[in-house]
Amino acid sequence: MLAQTVREAAARFGEAIAFVDPDGTPLTYADLDRRSDEAAASLIRRRVRRGDRVVLQLPSDTSYVIAYAAVAKVGAVAAGINPRLAPPEQEALIALADPALVLSDPVEVRLFEADGRGRRVPDLPPDPERPVTIVFTSGTTGLPRGALFTEAQLTAVAQIDTGDVWAPAGTLGPAMLASTQFAHVGFMTKLPWYLRMAIRTHILGRWTAEDALRTIAEQQMPSIGGVAPQLALMLQSPVLAEHDWAHVQTIVVGGAASPPSLVAAVRDAFGAPYSIRYSSTESGGCGTGTAFDADDAEALHTVGRPRPGVEAAVIDDEGMPRPVGEVGDLWLRTPTQMECYWSDPDATALTLVDGWLRTGDLARVDERGNLVLAGREGDMYIRGGYNVHPAEVEAHLVGHPGVADAVVVPRPDPVMGEIGVAVVVARDPAAPPTLDDLRTHLDGNVAHHKLPEAVRVVDVLPLTSGQKVDRRALAAAEAPESPEPAADA
Repeated sequence: MLAQTVREAAARFGEAIAFVDPDGTPLTYADLDRRSDEAAASLIRRRVRRGDRVVLQLPSDTSYVIAYAAVAKVGAVAAGINPRLAPPEQEALIALADPALVLSDPVEVRLFEADGRGRRVPDLPPDPERPVTIVFTSGTTGLPRGALFTEAQLTAVAQIDTGDVWAPAGTLGPAMLASTQFAHVGFMTKLPWYLRMAIRTHILGRWTAEDALRTIAEQQMPSIGGVAPQLALMLQSPVLAEHDWAHVQTIVVGGAASPPSLVAAVRDAFGAPYSIRYSSTESGGCGTGTAFDADDAEALHTVGRPRPGVEAAVIDDEGMPRPVGEVGDLWLRTPTQMECYWSDPDATALTLVDGWLRTGDLARVDERGNLVLAGREGDMYIRGGYNVHPAEVEAHLVGHPGVADAVVVPRPDPVMGEIGVAVVVARDPAAPPTLDDLRTHLDGNVAHHKLPEAVRVVDVLPLTSGQKVDRRALAAAEAPESPEPAADA
């Protein structure tokens, strides 16, 4: 499906620009088709076969897009690696994918194109069950997992997001800003619909609020997308006041929670409706959303209703629907949800149940049918749109010579949604480790977004009646109304 979409988009849109690299270099639809053909021919010469995994350990630029399309044309499976992960984390994901090839440098992609110059690979026969991509997610335990998606799921994503239509041939589509790493589900499963709509995607070398705002303004982008912390940072930027935002028609935000105050402030700043989107990697990036014309009760305090083709249910411990207003486990059923966790049947069986996807989130349904999130089953929190599993960080924290024990809990944050607080028991209470000490110790072992941003030193960690660390009590101490906020240094 992806390979066919690249081919048809080239025929329809030709020399229209599909992507613009950070240095301003454009990639047309015709070039994407031609250059991915050439790279695919080189993959075949290197004996990459259908079903083989190819890891894309590449920056989020046009080299990544070309490589992804080339892998699809071969019938192999692309597994993207987020470059923000620490080297040990990246190596663990590569090992999980068990790839036939790892592409780790844009130069390699260009060499593949040169090696296959002028060659065109034959089209693959239609096969809805053919695997296309593995999108990595930490999973509910923090262990690396890969959500596998087939042609059928990518087709379903395009149907939900585009209504299964194409922009008219010869169209010069709207400009859009690339807001996430390309290894993210928001790119890996949604690329086909970007191509169907003749979108021109602008890529930033490093996302900053200033560069994002300037690019949105210069390109007169009709829609702003991203995660809530990015919008919060835009509100704080002086660039916001330098432009007229009348061209912005919609704002679509997912990844992390959108506080009501943020939604209201962004709507006022840009003069456009704000839709909160709730989904997950496992759902293929499709779930629920608030309507653009929603009233404040829906727009500010819920994650809306299921999108077309998606079902949602709030379930009790016995697998039965919870009454309106009562909290339970949130399950989704969508044609876009993953086929399975790659090479992990046990985790797949726990997550996919009778056609439903267990999200791991808690929610309730309000009297109007909107979903209201109520926390998560596990301890994972989301900082700036990225999942953080405390156990990963804690495993390294307790290796610090000054730490006897440690737990990481979230603290609500107006910009990042949530940040991590390290609650530590010091080996020497007279000389406890500082936040800088802990971050330096962790640096290089975990991704930057997983580093704690505050520390609280305690004599002992509180325990539940089952003699387990009482994480709920520790997290509650970080709530805004808490009289004992953690120190920031």
